Amino acid sequence: MSFVAGSRLTAETRAQVFPRLAPDLAVEVLSPSDRPRAVLDRIGEYIEAGVRLVWVIDPQQRRAVEYRSLSEARQIPPSGTLDGADVLPGFSCSLGEILP
Repeated sequence: MSFVAGSRLTAETRAQVFPRLAPDLAVEVLSPSDRPRAVLDRIGEYIEAGVRLVWVIDPQQRRAVEYRSLSEARQIPPSGTLDGADVLPGFSCSLGEILP
């Protein structure tokens, strides 16, 4: 899942089905078959492309990790909150509410 702030969209990008721009937020929900190295590679690609915030949600481990860069990762426990901060102001969601 991804999010692009409306203020970043132009008339041209709004007309495109898949505009060529990096989202502001990318969310990865892990499946049991995901390999850690492949996930880190995807996160690196997101960050390199200009994604400002990446959330990796691991339903099996009941946690999430927030990335703003590959060297800046924050663990979020089930009792923690996904916070949009400066990327998605006003958005927050208790991780425990969305985990099974």
